[in-house]
Amino acid sequence: MQTSRGKKTIIHLFLAVLCIINIIPIVWMVVGSFKTEEDFATNPMGLPKHWNFSNYTEAWKVAHLGTYFWNSVLVTAGAIVLTVLLGALTSFFLSRFRFRVRGWLYSLFIIGMTIPIHTTLVPIFILMKKVGLLNTHLSLILPYTAFHLSITIFILVGFMKIFPKDIEESAIMDGAGIYRIFWSIILPMTKPALATVIIINFIYNWNEFLFALVLINKAALKTLPLGLANFAGTETRFQTLQMAALSMALIPLL
Repeated sequence: MQTSRGKKTIIHLFLAVLCIINIIPIVWMVVGSFKTEEDFATNPMGLPKHWNFSNYTEAWKVAHLGTYFWNSVLVTAGAIVLTVLLGALTSFFLSRFRFRVRGWLYSLFIIGMTIPIHTTLVPIFILMKKVGLLNTHLSLILPYTAFHLSITIFILVGFMKIFPKDIEESAIMDGAGIYRIFWSIILPMTKPALATVIIINFIYNWNEFLFALVLINKAALKTLPLGLANFAGTETRFQTLQMAALSMALIPLL
């Protein structure tokens, strides 16, 4: 008993140290975002002499964060809705029904998890150019959806498989159809797994940079990572403004 408690204590201490190591740069960035440039240059590691909230309003205006935020929200939300909807429907049929090619279809989706995403960048660029979707939000929403269907289906199928068949049999006896069972019974029961896949998809879609860089050239359509990169490249003198912009970009992830 004492040995197991000792192991748990060591593990908790190790995780606490990792947590602190990851939190310190974020705290330093947030604190630095409230400093003036002079204060940051003379005292980069200390607290601000005067808390300067104007950095946030200035960074919002100079970096045009309103446009970039809207584009990121639109692309991220659109991709998440499509991914979760298609992934949940596919997972329902793969996990609750038995048909001849079920195993092959499931294996095909799982193989998709092994493909390095960025190796498909050039083919996707050519495809988007041919179908006329370059410099549109769909040029990002569609690839984001396709790339995350595999992990979404993998998680949801594993979760839906544990539900007893008695649930569906009872619903069928009450007159419920397949889609009624899916929407009213299976989907509500899958909320924990849905929350997991939504978080995974949100983090990737919100932070994705390379596809957005290649597929989007219009400034009015650029997402937040592109906007922050441009802002950091042009406003190299104002580090506190960069920290303020990055802190605002971090809020949705938190």
